[in-house]
Amino acid sequence: MLTLYHAPVSRSSRLVQLVHELGVADRVDIRIVSVDENAPASARSPHPEGKVPFLVHDGVEIRESNAIILYLCDLFPEAGLGPQVGDRDRGRFLSWLAWYGNVVEPVIVTGAAGLSHPLLDLTFRGMPDISARLAEALADAPYLMGERYTAADLLLVSPFAWFADALPDDPNVRDWFARCMDRPALKQVAEADARHKAKAA
Repeated sequence: MLTLYHAPVSRSSRLVQLVHELGVADRVDIRIVSVDENAPASARSPHPEGKVPFLVHDGVEIRESNAIILYLCDLFPEAGLGPQVGDRDRGRFLSWLAWYGNVVEPVIVTGAAGLSHPLLDLTFRGMPDISARLAEALADAPYLMGERYTAADLLLVSPFAWFADALPDDPNVRDWFARCMDRPALKQVAEADARHKAKAA
């Protein structure tokens, strides 16, 4: 049994989108939870740190967005959203997923917080470096992995939906952003999240 714990309008929204993109919404139990520490214990995420997303598969717990994305893409390979072991593009796909967690999110979050330090710049680089890598990848292809949309696009585009000012000012990157934001599954999740939020208000 697959259970995905989800708090509407949060990082877990992209995982709900992935479930729809994979075409397995009927095989994943999506449970709405709260990440508010003041919420009743019964309503909070069972994640050890109270976070989302949190995936449980037959009792096995999987944390962190990029790990859950890889897990689900490998579990449902027929959707073609992530190259499988043996595919020559597998390494590039894994690199995008790791780069998101190791570089992109730290850079965007520390930038939004107004933090600046030489050690941060040395470790993570900065937005110019992120912009350059995305622009290079998208110069001759509509998506990060080439001609097809993959879960790498789903993950890498997500922070720019939250921090629009951080979106690189490159026409190819902006076109990629628009294509990814126009996905029917994304719109479906946004509408469902809005309904949950309205109901909870």
